[in-house]
Amino acid sequence: MHVIIFDDAYHKSFYPITQTRSVGDIRAGILKLRQRLSLAFQASQESVLIDPLLKDLYRERHPDWQLNCVPEGDKLYLNSRIKLDDKVQAEIKALQPDEALFSGEYCVAARSSQALDFGFQDIPQARKIPSQITLYRHLTDIVHDNSRLICRDFENIFYDEDNFFEVETGVSVLDPYQIWLAEDVSLAPNVVLDASQGPIVIDSKARVMAGSVIQGPVYIGKNSLIKIGAKIYPGTSIGPVCKIGGEVEDSIFQAYSNKQHDGFLGHAYIGEWVNLGADTNNSDLKNTYKNVKTYNYLRGEFIDSGSQFMGCVLGDHVKTGINTSLNTGLVVGTGSNIYGSQLFSGFVADFSWGEAESLTKYRFSAFCDTVAIVKQRRGLSLSETEKELLRQISGE
Repeated sequence: MHVIIFDDAYHKSFYPITQTRSVGDIRAGILKLRQRLSLAFQASQESVLIDPLLKDLYRERHPDWQLNCVPEGDKLYLNSRIKLDDKVQAEIKALQPDEALFSGEYCVAARSSQALDFGFQDIPQARKIPSQITLYRHLTDIVHDNSRLICRDFENIFYDEDNFFEVETGVSVLDPYQIWLAEDVSLAPNVVLDASQGPIVIDSKARVMAGSVIQGPVYIGKNSLIKIGAKIYPGTSIGPVCKIGGEVEDSIFQAYSNKQHDGFLGHAYIGEWVNLGADTNNSDLKNTYKNVKTYNYLRGEFIDSGSQFMGCVLGDHVKTGINTSLNTGLVVGTGSNIYGSQLFSGFVADFSWGEAESLTKYRFSAFCDTVAIVKQRRGLSLSETEKELLRQISGE
């Protein structure tokens, strides 16, 4: 069956991360949301419905994808915000033609021959079935579901009852049957892999330097580097080509981001091309132990995250200076460069520059110069299409 994975009108609730990617391309667990749905429903063909502002960038990066175009025939529409488990999967698979599951006002899934456009709210002629299926509401939901998703992905993709591997002398392993290592992973002496609380997956060409401790559930992506003495706690997903040091807990990195130095990062969501200066720290628990509030772009206000634990959200291309302190629930918009001894709290708007109490607008031309240098170091370049999207975000 042709599967169509769609972002809905709620996609701005995941800003700043989804300013530069679809909701389906949010990393959660080992996979991205879209990848998990595609595997679960065994898509023979797949299309995506995304924000038209992202269409040109996606066409450039994924020329073989079917973007915002819907073929004829029977189709299964899947909301990219679905919180997937076995029960949810079975409920969706039971859909008959011209039936749709709705959670409140939002479509969860639909089986239909109709051609629906991005942002659709209704499905004419379909029988609407109320559902208790949960849809992710914001990034806090994903951060707190990450451990479960790592475990689910491991069981569905990586677990092998005959799993056996050899590690270098001096590497300590707890519960090896819960660990999956690519053949070309490099582990230095005195590394500890502790899968007693959940699985550990270390992907191709990743390197773990001496003295690091990794406690699952954890995923470490391709070509990533775990620095000497790093402490990686459960609930952490590190995308490809990242460099991670210090202490990290219950946090997600998209890709190409660096936290190389000492400092604590907890219950955080980090976009791409982020660099955290030495001894950058974030708080993920208020001294009052009350729920953390965090800024929501869709509503233009601070909302209750629903949790006592929430660190920071850093959009793509954010940079922090040395000794930067980030308060609970802080959201830093795309392209911002922040530094100084003052505590950053609340919300830092896209393309901000400076200290917490004296922020100015980051000049777009200077920002692009930095991006070009950073990408060149990874053998990549800033395309005109990406530059134009970033210009729209900056407001210039």
